[in-house]
Amino acid sequence: MVVFNISRVETTPFDGQKPGTSGLRKKVKVFVQPHYLENFVQATFNALSAEKVRGATLVVSGDGRYYSKDAIQIITKMAAASGVRRIWIGENGLLSTPAVSAVIRERTGVDGSRASGAFILTASHNPGGPHEDFGIKYNMENGGPAPEAITDKIYENTKTIKEYFIADLPDVDISTIGVTSFGGPEGQFDVEVFDSASDYVKLMKSIFDFESIRKLLTSPKFTFCYDALHGVAGAYAKRIFVEELGAQESSLLNCTPKEDFGGGHPDPNLTYAKELVARMGLGKSETQDEPPEFGAAADGDADRNMILGKRFFVTPSDSVAIIAANAVDAIPYFSAGLKGVARSMPTSAALDVVAKHLNLKFFEVPTGWKFFGNLMDAGLCSICGEESFGTGSDHIREKDGIWAVLAWLSILAHKNKENLGGEKLVTVEEIVRQHWATYGRHYYTRYDYENVDAGAAKELMAYLVKLQSSLPEVNEIVKSARPDVSKVVDADEFEYKDPVDGSISKHQGIRYLFEDGSRLVFRLSGTGSEGATIRLYIEQYEKDPSKTGRDSQDALAPLVEAALKLSKMLEFTGRSAPTVIT
Repeated sequence: MVVFNISRVETTPFDGQKPGTSGLRKKVKVFVQPHYLENFVQATFNALSAEKVRGATLVVSGDGRYYSKDAIQIITKMAAASGVRRIWIGENGLLSTPAVSAVIRERTGVDGSRASGAFILTASHNPGGPHEDFGIKYNMENGGPAPEAITDKIYENTKTIKEYFIADLPDVDISTIGVTSFGGPEGQFDVEVFDSASDYVKLMKSIFDFESIRKLLTSPKFTFCYDALHGVAGAYAKRIFVEELGAQESSLLNCTPKEDFGGGHPDPNLTYAKELVARMGLGKSETQDEPPEFGAAADGDADRNMILGKRFFVTPSDSVAIIAANAVDAIPYFSAGLKGVARSMPTSAALDVVAKHLNLKFFEVPTGWKFFGNLMDAGLCSICGEESFGTGSDHIREKDGIWAVLAWLSILAHKNKENLGGEKLVTVEEIVRQHWATYGRHYYTRYDYENVDAGAAKELMAYLVKLQSSLPEVNEIVKSARPDVSKVVDADEFEYKDPVDGSISKHQGIRYLFEDGSRLVFRLSGTGSEGATIRLYIEQYEKDPSKTGRDSQDALAPLVEAALKLSKMLEFTGRSAPTVIT
């Protein structure tokens, strides 16, 4: 057994190591600076209570992006120096963010140990590679992201840090499953490399009826396509969809995890999932082949999802509403009923209508999965989602891309259980249109203006807040842009009081609410690593079944025009068009 010593290394603080709701994200060139990662890891250890560190079991893995392997070795050596008892690492350092949450909540080691937290190495849906993004976040013993009280403490520690501790361990082989043991001043330290997929697959099999999904996927009438965008979802796709559920291996696209995501942008939307979009018949050019019945994509760390039917896009807002409306009948895990449902504030109100119809508890929360986690830990919420392609349930405390795909496959299997031998299957599009006929349709789009000058973005937001004090002026601007748009009756900055812990979150998005139920929402997003992203959300509700079949962009064009004039988007940002429209 190799015996290690511990070194104390002097350091000085770096500016801007403030973790957001998604952890700390920066360019790789920032993370590779001497002491940069070490400072943040030590600040995290110092922010945790002693029993969460000394003698504890921690998970260290991520989406496999560039710099992950180096970071895993550094964190492992620092954990040994801080008195951690054992580290669990997914094979090749790969674990999806939802799988990390599942491992914390479900896995028991051979010696009976349970994990009390995790360092997750991901920058989510942002690009990877030597000149791209890296990220790190800490998850707690419930499997969810660290609460603000902890992330604030981490940030305070980064501003005053003077030293960190690291063990002189050799690098551990993370490509081979097994346990490596070391001896240190406080006793034995183990590093266990384990199969990345087993615990997660076991959990999915306890939630869904795999046999009914298998019947659907192996039906000659049903065709399927899943695109991992070269992210970590590839480590699960073959195991679940091919080996467990009988799909053809040719139905998997870009399912080899790569450090740079194959040079692509691992964000599952109509702009970046180009290959899948084309295969599903939604590309700009006509496809030669008949598109599959069902398609789905994942982001870099596999917590986001995009759902597509043949030549048909399902908005994330509709997706969570449709899953909630069908969950009790189609998914065994929910057969006893739903505790409640929740959505992020910018997400369309499609879920609200379902909750009202089914008499369910309903919550509208700020953007950030931790808010859903609080509700779930209190037993108040079963299914939740956000418009940014995140959907999930209380089986873990993160959003879960593959779970959402399996939920949709379960709904399709349920709707088709009597006619797998018949002439025609019920399609994704038919399920969505039937939902609109029952609940009405929320026309919805999001405009992203990425890498905008941060100063200009803040000025635009400040202008919109100031404008809210005069609704007559707001309506004058709106009507001058489009007289056919409804009247603005309220405007505010969204504020949330958590029903579980009483905490208050302010400045969570600027809202303009119209008489007919339409909404404009403006938010600054902190999920990129450079500049600022302005997100503009546009929503219009239509109850008349004869008017729910319009093209979304056509239906929303008047509101879009009003929003751009109201916000002075071009004047403040110089942008005449968004980077991405979803």
